[in-house]
Amino acid sequence: MLYKYVAYKETGEIVKGKLSAVNDEAATELLGYAGYRPASLKQYIPFFSMDKLSAGFFPVKPTEVIILYRQLAILLESGNDISTSLEILRNQADNRTLKKVLGEIISGVREGSPLSSVTSRYPAIFNPMHSRLLSIGEQSGNLETVLLQIADDMEKEVNTAKETRNAMITPVITLLLTLVVVGVLLTFVLPSFSNLYTSLGVEMPKITQLMLSFSNVVRDNLMYIALAALVITLATVSYLRTKQGRYNRDKLLLKIPYLGRVRHLIELSRCCRSLSVLFGAGLPLTEAIPLVNQSCNNRAIASGFSDIHERMIKGEGLSNPMAGNRLFLPLMVQMVRVGEEAGNLDSTLLTVSKSYSAEAEYKLKSVVALIQPAMTLFIGLIIGLLALSMTSALYGIYGSGI
Repeated sequence: MLYKYVAYKETGEIVKGKLSAVNDEAATELLGYAGYRPASLKQYIPFFSMDKLSAGFFPVKPTEVIILYRQLAILLESGNDISTSLEILRNQADNRTLKKVLGEIISGVREGSPLSSVTSRYPAIFNPMHSRLLSIGEQSGNLETVLLQIADDMEKEVNTAKETRNAMITPVITLLLTLVVVGVLLTFVLPSFSNLYTSLGVEMPKITQLMLSFSNVVRDNLMYIALAALVITLATVSYLRTKQGRYNRDKLLLKIPYLGRVRHLIELSRCCRSLSVLFGAGLPLTEAIPLVNQSCNNRAIASGFSDIHERMIKGEGLSNPMAGNRLFLPLMVQMVRVGEEAGNLDSTLLTVSKSYSAEAEYKLKSVVALIQPAMTLFIGLIIGLLALSMTSALYGIYGSGI
């Protein structure tokens, strides 16, 4: 691997550079042999590389990681060592990126690095929170159990995301088809009525004139409209890539009527389940919360967990900081308080996760049931308006006696 480093010489001078090493520990040792004291050491990935290109064309799906964890647990339970088990999984892997990463993980394990340490080098594939759980499993000697627990946790997240995505596919496709139909009618059908009226010398109805005026404005300024849309899109994408942009976007998503509530419940359910797993595995809350923060998909909620972590370090506990943030719902705050007092915080967090997950599923079904008639009404109004403008035009021709 190629590493980029910032280090201090014995004289205190700062030096920067790149070096090749098999892992982080080896890179640190090489810098030490050279008389450097590392201040920063990061894996260097060029802007363009074949590995990066391969990862883009052959991304590792969460379902592939789930299968990997389950199969690794089975092989370890059968008495195989980690490197042999990983070699078996590497040989049967179909995904090129996963096969390559597994090869690098095998090399790291054979050089003496723990599995958790090696997987933490690939945060895009292996969640940092899961790598920390693997470390706990290695220390406690129940790595197989932890692997299955992580696989179950990931499977729940994948299923929730799949249900949410499938619920929104039909309304989105219906809306896109409606826009295509409206575009065709405004671009080709209505202008033909205009030509017909012009040739017959008949005055067009007001509603047809309005629709044609709109069609002409769009058609005559299509280049400018497309350019404006492109500029707005690029500006929006650039802003959303900033830290503040992502935070504001996620905060806004939580405020969308109906769907915002569903997103909120799903995210809190994920966080409660992750916190329950980490705390139940023996990780202190002061270490578990930053990991939950890293894996959180909503930056607004992640910011809330950061504030909680800071106040926990000051000795305020978990429930008290939560109570001061409206992002953490009353049920969650109350159950966390009960769990802290009773000493069973992991089980109460899991209960909250299941409750929020069930509520999110129910509300999602209600939202979908509401969206479908609303979409039907919206589409009916648009198509009805266009149909009215065209039929008015036909009646105008008949009324003129031509």
